[in-house]
Amino acid sequence: MADQTPSPAQIRPKWSARPTRYRGLVGLLLTQALSLTGTRVSAVALPWLVLTTTGSTALTGLTAFCELGPYVLAKAAAGPAIDRIGPRRISLLGDLVSATAVLAVPIAHAAGALPIWLLLVLVAVIGSVRGPGDAAKVAMTPDAADDARVPLERVTGLSGAAERLAITAGPALGAAAVAGFGAATALVFNALTFLLSAAATALAAPERRAQEAADEDAGYWERLGKGFAFLRGNRLLATAVGLTVATNFLDAAWSAVLIPVWVHRHGLGVGAVGAVFSVMSAASAAAGLVAAWLGERLPRRVTFLAGFVVAGAPRFLVLAFGAPLGVVLAVSAVSGFAAGFLNPILAAAVYERIPRDLVGRVISVADAVSWAGVPLGGLIAGAALGAVALAPVAATAGLLYCAVTTLTGLRPEWRELDAEPAARPEPPPSRAPGSRTLPGASPASTA
Repeated sequence: MADQTPSPAQIRPKWSARPTRYRGLVGLLLTQALSLTGTRVSAVALPWLVLTTTGSTALTGLTAFCELGPYVLAKAAAGPAIDRIGPRRISLLGDLVSATAVLAVPIAHAAGALPIWLLLVLVAVIGSVRGPGDAAKVAMTPDAADDARVPLERVTGLSGAAERLAITAGPALGAAAVAGFGAATALVFNALTFLLSAAATALAAPERRAQEAADEDAGYWERLGKGFAFLRGNRLLATAVGLTVATNFLDAAWSAVLIPVWVHRHGLGVGAVGAVFSVMSAASAAAGLVAAWLGERLPRRVTFLAGFVVAGAPRFLVLAFGAPLGVVLAVSAVSGFAAGFLNPILAAAVYERIPRDLVGRVISVADAVSWAGVPLGGLIAGAALGAVALAPVAATAGLLYCAVTTLTGLRPEWRELDAEPAARPEPPPSRAPGSRTLPGASPASTA
């Protein structure tokens, strides 16, 4: 299929005299950070609740699958709704329903009415609404950049920093809440973060402006298919998603299995696991701030490919060679800092190439496909460790990471990263009264 990338002349930004508004950017960062913090709290509390109440590792794994499976499927299918209704409304609805479903867990547990089947149903509901809600938050990024009149690299850098800070703080908050109040009660904090995220969305998140969609009369599946078709037809985006699938698979193996097993076999406490993750996340957050400051001035291709090389294989190889904790922490910090530049650069390149009326569809499809390898990473790594020792598994994963990132980086489409910066045109003004617009769209003023 032919490359569908718009030419720079078609998508170069044309700033108008419209005043700068930072409210939408602040609202976007708040809702992303709060929602992700809550997700990380539940990632600690839910498995612990199942494990301590049932004693079954199989049910613990099933609980995670019941959340992640619907999450990926719902995120992939949500694109047409995000583009038609508007990402702000989908994000708000997702947070409110998530808060309700999460809060039902401690209430039912306190009443002694939480059989495992009901917990699995509630977890599936949470995953089903979190997927579209998370995709909608990502889809609001171009609108926030338009309002603030700043380069996309700066917005995606700030977004990446907020994400990493939430990843750092969320597990710590979850562990403290579980230790202090119990796993079920800790989920109340999770529900509170979703409610706060909904409030930030309602009060400050950017609203998409009114515009005509070329396919707004098409059926749902036809519109969803256009998101798949655009992603498949754009060589750079398709290659980037393929690379992300592979690296997410290996990253999941590292975080879910290799690090915990390495810590256990070296006789270290569980705090060492948290230390590795926290050091890496904190370094990534710092890099996100640097990317927000300097991102538009950095050579994209060199920074992106070098970041993948530094962020990937070294983390695995230090485990393979049995390095002490101090070395693992140091390498994790360096890898985390390099990784902090990846998402801002890739996200800016993605947003620049997607027409505004396809953002929700392409982003939701790309995110869902990128997550496809995550459930399998830990599963396959665990099976491999049951057959061979840690060192060869970690070394093989590290070499695979190096091969995937290096060989993919040689493909010619990566040169497009350094093409003339390309952002979509200024959104059109609101239409005359009585004319048809996308549901949920508003005039040029933002909430």
